[in-house]
Order: sequence, then C-alpha cells, then structure tokens
Amino acid sequence: MKIAPLLALAAALAAPALAADSDYVKSVEAWRARVEAHLRADNGWLTLAGRYVLKPGANTFGTGAANDVVFPAGLGPGRMGTITVEPGRVAVKLEPGLAMTKDGIPMTDTVMDTSGDVPDWVAMGRASFHVIERDGRYVLRLADNQSPHRAHFGGRVWYPVRERYRVPAKFVAYEPQHHIPIVNIIDEVSDAPSPGYAEFQLDGKTYRLDALGDAGGLFFIFRDATAGKTTYGSGRFLFVEKKPAPGATFMLDLNRAYNPPCAFSKFTTCPLPPKQNVLDARIEAGEKYPPRERG
Repeated sequence: MKIAPLLALAAALAAPALAADSDYVKSVEAWRARVEAHLRADNGWLTLAGRYVLKPGANTFGTGAANDVVFPAGLGPGRMGTITVEPGRVAVKLEPGLAMTKDGIPMTDTVMDTSGDVPDWVAMGRASFHVIERDGRYVLRLADNQSPHRAHFGGRVWYPVRERYRVPAKFVAYEPQHHIPIVNIIDEVSDAPSPGYAEFQLDGKTYRLDALGDAGGLFFIFRDATAGKTTYGSGRFLFVEKKPAPGATFMLDLNRAYNPPCAFSKFTTCPLPPKQNVLDARIEAGEKYPPRERG
C-alpha cells in the first residue's frame, strides 16, 4: 500500500484539537466518530471481498471458474466482462447486455483512473471494484456492500481520552529529506520520503518517531509495547494535520492513534512501522484491538 493514499485519507479525517480540556475531549470524540463513519461507508474497508493482481493484456472476470479473475459467488454473472491492462492504461468492457455504473452513470465500458489517491469505483449490483497501480503492477480491489463482515461489525474500540497522551513534541527536519524503506505485510518494500522526526517525552523518557510523506502534514506508523495485547499487533497510524516548521514545538496527540486498514480487512496490504518507530513504551491511548462484533 502506498503512503500517499493513506496520507490523503488521514488528512480528510483530521481536525485541529481545541485548547480547553472539555472541548479537547469533545474534539477527539468527534474525530473518532468521523473515523467510524468512514470505515462503515459504502466501499469502505469493511466491504472488501477480494484483491486480484491483473496480468498484462486481457483479464476476463466474473463469478465463473473459467475467468482469469474469479469473483466470489453472488457478486455477479458467470462472465461479467474483460479488463485490458496496457502500460499506463486499464480499460473495462462488459459482456453484451450488462451495464455498470460509475459516479451514478450507466455505462458498458470505461478507462479506469489507477492513481489510487481517490479510488475510481465502478459498480454492478452489490459488487464494486477499482484498480490501483502498485510499482508497475495493477491490482483490482473488490467490494461487496452487503458483506457479512460489514453487517457484523460492532464498532471500533478506543482507550479513554487522556490529556497525558497529548504531549509537546519537537519537529526535527531532515536536510536533505530522507527516504525510508517501508515493508508491508506481504514483504513488498517501497521507499517513502521522510521530512523529519518528532521528538517527545513520556513518563520522563525521550522518544522519537520518523514521519513519512512529503505533503503538508506528518504521517507516522509506529508500534509500542501494547501491540498484540490491547492494540493491533502490526502497529498503528497517527497523523498530524499541519507540518510544523523545523525546530518548532507542536502537540502530538496519541489519543488519535488509529488502526491501519489491515486491522479490518485481509484484502489490504498495509505498511509496517520502520524499526526506529518501534517503541518500548506502553502507549495506552488511541484505538484498541480487536473491534466489537455483533452476534
């Protein structure tokens, strides 16, 4: 999974914290409500039903076993159409008599935007999909908006909001900007730009976290001593909406640490924290794991 789409998602959900204690708690709770609503939305992480690497050239798709890409039963006809992959271009053409919608408009063929920053979804019945480019490969991500996983989801689980986990931090810029190798859960490696690191204290001990991304904010992937116990084992994400000036102090709000998409779906490829972002502290703040489920 690329860092840029994760940054775009984090920025969309971000909001500055307020100064007063009661207002601050309300602001974090409001942010958590937005994060919850985004997760539950159509075509969200809870709806994912498949992840397929497309081969160059023609890829037939549908629920029939003879297709190159076989969707789960119930997510369309036996043969739905063909996805043709060429360098820099992915085109979808449906079988005669079938139609899909894109942005609510019916169509029988389309060229997909594969940048991945804003997913370009097409839908047919309960199934939706988009295609993203990952280091020269094209990957189809399938969603089922009637997914049992979505229906049984009972909600994210959070630690209480505590002021002690909203800490002053110093932003130390890298000059020139670094690149950090980031490994994802299927052992793919990519180089991510790092503008600098945040240095902060917790219980009298100093810690630092390397930030990722080259946009306006700071994006952190970290793991702490709660991982695999009360929080997600692979680590958590944290986003600071506005990148501080080099050497400036800002508030690092660990109450807004949240789980990566892989905590909710097996059809994602989340980045893992770099080794320097694995902390020996117990950060009992932000999102817990596992989420609640309905019976």
